[in-house]
Amino acid sequence: MAEIAVTVVIDRLLSLLTEEARLFRGVHTEVEDIKRELSYIQAFLKDADAKAEKGDTISHGLKTWVQELRETAYSIEDLVDEYILHFANRPRRSGVIFDFLSNVSCLIAKLKPRHQIASKVKDLKLKVGKLHDESSRYGFISSFEQGSGGSSDTINVQWRDPRMKALFIEEAEIVGIESPKRELINWLVEGAAERTVISVVGMGGLGKTTLAKMVYDNEKVVECFVCRAWITVSQSFKMEMVLQNMIKKFYEAMKDTIPEGMDAMDVISLSGLLKKYLEDKRYAIVFDDVWGLEFWEFIKSVLPENRRGSSIVITTRNVDVGCAIRESRFHHVHNLQPLPLESSWELFCKKAFQGSCCPSELKKISLDIVKRCAGLPLAIVAIAGALLTKQKNELEWQKFNDSLGSKLETNPHLESITKILSLSYHDLPHFLKPCFLYCAVFPEDYSINCAKLIRLWVAEGFVKGEKGVPLEQRAEEYLNELIHRSLVQLSKVDHFGRIRRCKVHDLMREIILKKAEELSFCHVLGDEDSSFNGKFRRGSVQKGINTIAVETINRNAHIRSLLLFDIDAVPMLLTGISFTNFKLLKVLDFEDAPLNSVPEDLGNLFHLRYLSVRGTKVKMLPKSIGKLQNLQTLDLKESLVDALPVEITKLKKLRHILAYSYQLNPEGRFVTGRGVHIGEGIGSMLDLQKLCHVEANNGRGLIEELGKLRQLRRLGIVNLMEEDGPSMCASISNMKYLESLVIFSKDDGILNLQTISDPPRYLRNVGLQGGLSRLPDWLPLLQNLVRVVLVNSRLSYDPVEVLQQALPNLLKLVLNNAYGGECFCFTELGFQKLKALRLFGMKGLKTLKIHEGALPVLEHLEIGFCPQMEVPYRIRLLKTLTRIDFFGMPRKFASSMLPQHGQNYHIVEHVPHVFFHEFHADGHKILSLR
Repeated sequence: MAEIAVTVVIDRLLSLLTEEARLFRGVHTEVEDIKRELSYIQAFLKDADAKAEKGDTISHGLKTWVQELRETAYSIEDLVDEYILHFANRPRRSGVIFDFLSNVSCLIAKLKPRHQIASKVKDLKLKVGKLHDESSRYGFISSFEQGSGGSSDTINVQWRDPRMKALFIEEAEIVGIESPKRELINWLVEGAAERTVISVVGMGGLGKTTLAKMVYDNEKVVECFVCRAWITVSQSFKMEMVLQNMIKKFYEAMKDTIPEGMDAMDVISLSGLLKKYLEDKRYAIVFDDVWGLEFWEFIKSVLPENRRGSSIVITTRNVDVGCAIRESRFHHVHNLQPLPLESSWELFCKKAFQGSCCPSELKKISLDIVKRCAGLPLAIVAIAGALLTKQKNELEWQKFNDSLGSKLETNPHLESITKILSLSYHDLPHFLKPCFLYCAVFPEDYSINCAKLIRLWVAEGFVKGEKGVPLEQRAEEYLNELIHRSLVQLSKVDHFGRIRRCKVHDLMREIILKKAEELSFCHVLGDEDSSFNGKFRRGSVQKGINTIAVETINRNAHIRSLLLFDIDAVPMLLTGISFTNFKLLKVLDFEDAPLNSVPEDLGNLFHLRYLSVRGTKVKMLPKSIGKLQNLQTLDLKESLVDALPVEITKLKKLRHILAYSYQLNPEGRFVTGRGVHIGEGIGSMLDLQKLCHVEANNGRGLIEELGKLRQLRRLGIVNLMEEDGPSMCASISNMKYLESLVIFSKDDGILNLQTISDPPRYLRNVGLQGGLSRLPDWLPLLQNLVRVVLVNSRLSYDPVEVLQQALPNLLKLVLNNAYGGECFCFTELGFQKLKALRLFGMKGLKTLKIHEGALPVLEHLEIGFCPQMEVPYRIRLLKTLTRIDFFGMPRKFASSMLPQHGQNYHIVEHVPHVFFHEFHADGHKILSLR
């Protein structure tokens, strides 16, 4: 792992040297000499790290040396960044730079304090020389001698790989648990009036959570328990937060309004509120990952025993916790067993061979690997995922099997899982290891926003550039490989197959967090944090912060990242810490923190690349933000910032400005979007990839400048005037890489967007809110569109007739007050891939004509606020529907579909889930058809 630190230093130093070398002639030889010397360090360290990771016996002295070299590498990285900062704040003098390029020692000697820097460089040179001289003693092999790296060093998969969704489905349909699934379902749905309690007990990685989730989502269980909740407990929990989460989940399930002031209640008040709410309901709740007896002893008294057939399910690794619930004949304990060999083999083949048969030449070695996984699903999935990237030959797989380690067979418990999962980590190519380690900065059981994770990786410098490929796209490929290796799990996939959220299994997080702290890669601080004297490069502040934690951060002035999660003391943090002391910070993440303002000295963070005040109460940014010359991401989403300082246009490296929020009316219908005001000069920010949303406040001047942003992938415009439409069209024509376009007219006025002569060919998402005399001529030409949203368009003709044949790849269509006519007509070959359809706010709409063969894969239909609509009887032709939601429809409309005596029930009888949403002065109510 010293290789990671040294590689970062090499990249940073070489980047600096190469950049400055362009300014002078005759120094290319010197740069190449430096590059060659530093590469020797990297070459030997690859072998040293490989030996340590495989468990090879190495001397204590060598381990100490590797640690010292890693710390020295970190120090050199600091010195490089300090040099850049020093150089940026002073006039350039060619003599100084030339000396720097001519001699590394002379370069470093220019930094402060000079004697310390010179000493460290001297030590590093001595250690490099010693490593080179003694490589034969330690048995090291240079990577120059080994040749190029293995197959794992190359990523050939693409982010939108069609296999991605299949992987997600397979996780939900994991093999070997049908029998326990049936048993648990029977206990739940066929239970007596007395409360049923079930505990699922087993070691980590056996699939307790998977089994419980399959049962929880089962159709029979859903039908029996409308009032239900899923609660993840974990080791570190606060009872107040658990109770608040339970109340929110139950109220949301019943579509009731969450009580006000709940966040200020204590445990006793919350307990009373919960007990009263549930006393007349049949409820079901799953507590996932319970660790201690004290949790069950408390929670069983909070949940009422009301003789309505309620149920509680607990998953736990602790046998004592599982057995403690057995207090009556209605309490059951299921001890989850490892998969038998046959099921293990089936799961392995699904993952390693993507459902195909195992090649005959790999059958013996594959069986050996499966046996060594000892029936642990998590281990099987992780190992098979790693093998998925290997060449399919016996020798390659035998080498992989040999490196598993002898302890796997002798210890079948948690240590075995840790061993296997650690192996999957060690098998990662070097460029993926820091990316995966970075997942340790997020809290336990945290659902990670994939887009945010990608932007953080880019800001940290983990993603290597490739000509013609945006850094974000390359980072998506990194994440894709981690998912294929089953090291990162999917937690949310949208209608379009895009992964929105992911997570790391808690066992794996424990492993990588330990590794990250050992490597000084990151450190987690919290309100219970004790004194920590070590060094760390990244600080993750979680669940509060105390004086000790502040002091710990202050002692690490060279930290690169500071991320806050679920804290309530940002003012104390900012009082105790001055940004002036942390000039090397690259990442500052205040998302959802109780923050009201940003300190003026923010501008001192010259190296800052990522700044987020998302979800905070920050109203404005300081003018000093103009000094952040390296800033790449500015995330203001759902904050109170409505205007950016004029200095923002000085930030030429900015790639993402996220500054939008949506306002909903009481009925939950989309109303409008809010953006930020940006002054003149935005056209000079040529690296921008995302700009959403920006107020069209400066008229044509701003809009014409947008046309200079030719790298944009996502654009959102609000309050566009009708007369500015042609200028907007001209600018959009220049955005060849645009993938998402959202435009709001001013006060729902007319959108004049007919004249995009050359629409961006990569557009996948288009949202237009405002009046349209007709559909834009360019819209039906976009064959790659997967989502179209038309709001308040008020068209005089049926837009469905145009779109259903022209957009063959459309997956989601939203029409909200988009048409003033009486009928939508879906023809025989219309919308062959559409999965979701929403029809809202058409007051004149009466009928839906659905021809045989139309909408063949539609899964979700939403109809709302169409007071004259008749029940669409042709819905019965849509056999793939899994859910229908009716919003604000007349009582007569809804009652005609009731199972008892409803003349239209047969129309929706085949749809598993049908819901009616009613809106009253006292809130929103949801009624299920069954």
